[in-house]
Amino acid sequence: MKKLLTALVIIVSMATTGAVCAQNFQKGLRAAQSGDFVTAIRQFKVLAEQGNTEAQFYLGVMCCIGKGVRQDYKEAVKWYRKAAEQEHMKARHALGVMYAKGRGIIQDNVYAHMCFNIAASSGHAHAVKDRDINAKEMTAADISTAQGLA
Repeated sequence: MKKLLTALVIIVSMATTGAVCAQNFQKGLRAAQSGDFVTAIRQFKVLAEQGNTEAQFYLGVMCCIGKGVRQDYKEAVKWYRKAAEQEHMKARHALGVMYAKGRGIIQDNVYAHMCFNIAASSGHAHAVKDRDINAKEMTAADISTAQGLA
């Protein structure tokens, strides 16, 4: 009986935590949409630090364009990478853009192509286009390396 009660408490706690995270994310999203970027950053940062991929991605975007914070490409790369490592395809594409342009990270067409290729394999339309543009700047050996990494 004690084990059942403990399991129920854990389940209810997890459900409540998920609902709170969703509410906080929505609060951040509404704040960003209304132009209150400071509140949006505050909401997204808490969630991003807890591993929420959507919050990590949006935090990366806001750092990249300088909304609510000073524009900081390195910080944007940090958040894009965290989300991309959890298979967030928009973040993977954004990370590819950062590699392609050398923003916040050393410019690297091989890694850009790898990121675009992974995002493209999930149906991200812009990633397909960007991968193809990026490939024009690469040798056949570099493309082969990037495909192997992907």
